[in-house]
Amino acid sequence: MRALLVVNPQARRGDQLGNATRNELRRLNVELVEEPAAREFDAIVVVGGDGSIARQIPRALALDVPIGLVPAGTFNDLARTLAIPLELEAACATIAAGRTRTIDVAHVNGAYYATEASIGISSRIARLQRPADKQRFGVLALLASALQVVGYVRPFHVEIAFDGERRRVKTIQLTVANSPHFGGVLTVDDASIDDGWLDLYSIEIASLLQLFSVTAAMLARKRKRARGLRTYRARSFIVTSRRPHRITADGEPAGTTPASFEVAPQALRVLVP
Repeated sequence: MRALLVVNPQARRGDQLGNATRNELRRLNVELVEEPAAREFDAIVVVGGDGSIARQIPRALALDVPIGLVPAGTFNDLARTLAIPLELEAACATIAAGRTRTIDVAHVNGAYYATEASIGISSRIARLQRPADKQRFGVLALLASALQVVGYVRPFHVEIAFDGERRRVKTIQLTVANSPHFGGVLTVDDASIDDGWLDLYSIEIASLLQLFSVTAAMLARKRKRARGLRTYRARSFIVTSRRPHRITADGEPAGTTPASFEVAPQALRVLVP
């Protein structure tokens, strides 16, 4: 196998794992290419987190090659969804074995993502994150940013259009998920990354106490009984708002509302165990 190696030195463990990944893949007889303009390879290997993977989706789709993951992010939601090992040696062995699974990807405002795109609280948290803090403190840096944001939570109005219907909601957080595992800790039992559907979650609360209640229900996988949580399932959503609201897709900036979220079924191959 000949693979393009893409290392994100700003990912949680990217710089630390870059050289180790090179050595391990070469030991497993994987030929590596690291020129950004290269086009002749059999796979793209990403050492990084979900945002690093998302940036390589357009290239993988254009060249029809699979993506291999050496997880080095804070949450590694895609790796967890696909049971890709978090340990370097096992992740490299998965890549060298060459087995693939075809998954859905989603896109919003021209930005592809594999797990989730958000408007509201999590988007604000992502904007507060500094790469140096994420590298040094990991989840603790995210928690610190979350505490900063929660004190300034303000509901906003959006209109959601899907399947010929329209819903106007007042929300503090809107998430359009492609994966059953997102946010580092949230898992949805009746969703799959290859089911051809997107799941929209809107948190609509009157107090911070209710926010903790909704969060606890989602952590316990009881989202359908969570008061203050609205959910929809569709193949596409159009979200509009009176004023622009910023969007992040797998933690990366993805423009503002108005926005169209769409799923591309069975579009991307990923190297898996």
